[in-house]
Amino acid sequence: MKGEGKVFFLKSRMKWIGLLGLVLSALSLLVHFLLAGFTDDSISDYSIPVTLFSWRPVFDNPRFNRHTPLYRRLWGPTRHVESLLPYAIPRGYHSDPPARTNGFVFVRIQGGFHEIRNSIPDVVAVSRLLNATLVIPEIQSTTSSKGISSQFKSFAYLYNEEHFMASLAKDVRVVKTLPKNLKWARRKKQIPSFKVSYGSSPYYYLHHVLPVLIKHSVVELVVPNGGCLQAILPSDLEEYQRLRCRVAFHALQFRKEVQELSTKVLQRLRPLGRPFIAYDPGMTREALAYHGCAELFQDVHTELIQHKRAWMKKRGIVKGKLSVDSAEQRLAGLCPLMPEEVGILLRAYGYSWDTIIYVAGGEVFGGQRTLIPLHGMFENVVDRTSLSTGWELAKMYGREAKHKDIRPKTPPSVEEETKHDSSKSIRQRPQPLPPPPARPKYYNVEGWWGWVAESDNEPENTVIELRTNAHKLLWEAIDYVVSVEADVFIPGFDRDGKGHPSFASLVMGHRLYQSASAKTFRPDRKQTAMLLEEIRDHMYEANHTWIASVRKLLKRSILEGLMESSKRSKSFSFLSHPVPECSCIRREHRVSNASLIEADLGVTHRCPQGMDGVVVVGRSKDNKNAEREEELDEEDLSSSGFFFGHKGSGGSSNSNNETVNSEANNKEEGQLDDQEELEGGER
Repeated sequence: MKGEGKVFFLKSRMKWIGLLGLVLSALSLLVHFLLAGFTDDSISDYSIPVTLFSWRPVFDNPRFNRHTPLYRRLWGPTRHVESLLPYAIPRGYHSDPPARTNGFVFVRIQGGFHEIRNSIPDVVAVSRLLNATLVIPEIQSTTSSKGISSQFKSFAYLYNEEHFMASLAKDVRVVKTLPKNLKWARRKKQIPSFKVSYGSSPYYYLHHVLPVLIKHSVVELVVPNGGCLQAILPSDLEEYQRLRCRVAFHALQFRKEVQELSTKVLQRLRPLGRPFIAYDPGMTREALAYHGCAELFQDVHTELIQHKRAWMKKRGIVKGKLSVDSAEQRLAGLCPLMPEEVGILLRAYGYSWDTIIYVAGGEVFGGQRTLIPLHGMFENVVDRTSLSTGWELAKMYGREAKHKDIRPKTPPSVEEETKHDSSKSIRQRPQPLPPPPARPKYYNVEGWWGWVAESDNEPENTVIELRTNAHKLLWEAIDYVVSVEADVFIPGFDRDGKGHPSFASLVMGHRLYQSASAKTFRPDRKQTAMLLEEIRDHMYEANHTWIASVRKLLKRSILEGLMESSKRSKSFSFLSHPVPECSCIRREHRVSNASLIEADLGVTHRCPQGMDGVVVVGRSKDNKNAEREEELDEEDLSSSGFFFGHKGSGGSSNSNNETVNSEANNKEEGQLDDQEELEGGER
């Protein structure tokens, strides 16, 4: 009996274990189906075919010495502007917005990432100028067509609404929506609307828009070109410039999911604490077409650019000829630097083959093929897809509804086919054939669906393409955060498809405001093109004289390019060069830098006492020697053939890695005295 009881107990226990297993299996299947349903809605459409971290960093030497002259030259701060600090706080009397305003300003902003970001500070400044209540702007990226969710036109799709409203509480009254009666009138198109041109003056708003606003209590502003207020304002409106800075650099915070993924990408970019370069090619189809740079490419890419240029010319965007000599445009500095050329410049300056380079700024026209030479010169070339997963990106996109043109259509039933066949059989005569369509040619080139046709009209975007265009806003938001925080930034181009400042210009302006001393190259493309033309037939076998010329050019571009941008970029976009209005001088700044900051950049305002931190009383001899070493442009005698053969047998390096250079650069005979740069720094 005892044995039988034991057997019964064991059988009962096995039954309970089996039952528990069945329950767990059922729960597992339920969770699987739920996840599959979510994936069916969003993830499968946009997942990127990479595993977690398709990038595995490869370094010649895991140890990274930050205490060498080479490190200071490649990654160190720009000493001449270290005294500049961000200061966008009002400097005079600045009243809070009144409880009663002249009415509501409703804004629709059209364009891509940089156009939206450049426009929002303008509309805030205009709202304050008109003493109006600003309705949270509606962003109409490239997604203003039918068939997609309205979330893509929502300010909250890209930015944090609550933070935006709270940050501007003392500047402008901001509300989320219009009152019900005005909302109904807008739907009926019964409120006055203004399509604002790029860089409109304060006079236009005060004498044309304000009377209409007072009369109707509401106006709608349509901003199509990425900016609705002139960049340089009169001196009596200087506080509006600082308001723009408070909006762009403080109030405009990306929504939580975008910010979190950007932070993860930054953390993954810094393995072993190494610095990295952010590079924006600036090679968009619109920019290439506007500036006549079609012949930099071959095959279908040239046709695509020319087709876009013809479209722009027909609409008055381009004033020049349809066919332009791209070689002349390139030598005049009007075309982007190709990724291969940027790679050669960076290698000539001294960056080793294992330097981390983050490619930013959205898609590169021509696809990955144009980046192959850059990958050949640098082992660790990455972008957002290398540092994130499809799951993380889909989480950032959010849940999206299904649409009929995304999923394949289900085949018709037997009854429907039978009914269709019977209807065809009872026709008395054959129907006429539809007219033949235009003769489009489709090419799938390097991941691009190129379209070339005899017609001037390109095919309409599908819903999936519209969604992808909306997602580009989020992609460029990640790239923007990474580029602003990068140790070094270099643009391949800084103009957009309308000749206005682009993504790279906004990044450089933000870096100038947030950390003016962060190393930012602004190469003169005309001088660079002339240098590259000298070695066009032997680009990978440059001599020491040419390398020294490149180093001087890039080194001088850090400061001279900064001063040049105050004349060229600022006249188009204030955010590209928010100095001197939004900066102040550290109180203990050196006298030798005073002329550069005060005379050349125009910054005269001293920072408040609490912003300086620890006051530097004196400087040690070692610091003076370090500064002297930083002014010297070292010539690495091992740079011959430095573009090839970066890895030797057994994992050793034959190139200018950190260890070799740290020893070579301590030798006085291995240094070139850049007297021109020294004289420029003492002005």
